[in-house]
Amino acid sequence: MKLTRSLFALLAALALLVAACGDGDDEETDAGSDTEEAADTEDTAPEDDGDADETQSDDDADTADGATDDGADGAGASCVTGLTKVEGTLTVATGEPVFPPWMIDDDPSNGEGFESAVVYALAEQLGIANVEWVRTGFDEAVAPGEKDYDFNIQQYSITEARDEVVDFSDGYYQVEQAIIGAADSPAAVATSLAELKELRLGAAVGTTSLAYIDDVIQPGDDAAVYDDNAAAKAAFDAGQVDAIVFDLPTAYYITGVEIPEASIIGVLPRSGSPEELGMLFEEGSELVPCINEALAELVADGTIEELEDTWLNQGGEIPSLNE
Repeated sequence: MKLTRSLFALLAALALLVAACGDGDDEETDAGSDTEEAADTEDTAPEDDGDADETQSDDDADTADGATDDGADGAGASCVTGLTKVEGTLTVATGEPVFPPWMIDDDPSNGEGFESAVVYALAEQLGIANVEWVRTGFDEAVAPGEKDYDFNIQQYSITEARDEVVDFSDGYYQVEQAIIGAADSPAAVATSLAELKELRLGAAVGTTSLAYIDDVIQPGDDAAVYDDNAAAKAAFDAGQVDAIVFDLPTAYYITGVEIPEASIIGVLPRSGSPEELGMLFEEGSELVPCINEALAELVADGTIEELEDTWLNQGGEIPSLNE
């Protein structure tokens, strides 16, 4: 009986021991599983966070790059936003026809010739890809009132009288006037303005060349007035006048290409402030400051000087007439 009780007690003790060992294994397994899951989570979380950070950094970099690109390319465009007649387009007027060296082949859109090249350089500086050209007469553009273009460029000298009814940009070229005559003309031997007074002189209507004849030379006979430079050249070629007055770059081209038998008699002395060419806007145009800012950049970086050398500076020694 005692043996049976002792055996029973021993078996009970062993059962308790086994139960206790089994609970410890389960706890260890559970703890191990929790540790592995925590480790997995730890391993995964930094990787995900790292990818997220990298993605965010890439996105930030792209955004920064985009902002820089947009800022660089769009700085000028932001200046003119809402100010041009057609959004995203620079609408520019010029003459009908146009002449070298200001524009080539009567085609302002080819970017050749000084004024055409200046317009496309301005458009690039402003961040405007599209330039549309329209044609106008010289005088009609100077008339007061709203214009259907952003500005007009066709050798408009900036004058006080014109500035009362239209607006001008800053000057993009400083002009000298020159007189053209045939080799056997009385003009060929002139050395002063006084010697030009008895000659038959001509120039295009509305130009500062005509104003120079009337106000400075003051010839005995009224100057012959022509609709445009082409008509003035035709009259000279037909012997209707002794000499015609043009700006110096145009005079270079006429004597070098169109009327090679004529020559530049001389550069005329300046009268008053230097004459400058400006782009012509309707009165009160808010676009003027933007154009002036872009033009100043082109002057500062040497672009305007380079274009002058390419299209206007023909070289050669031209005598200057005395007053």
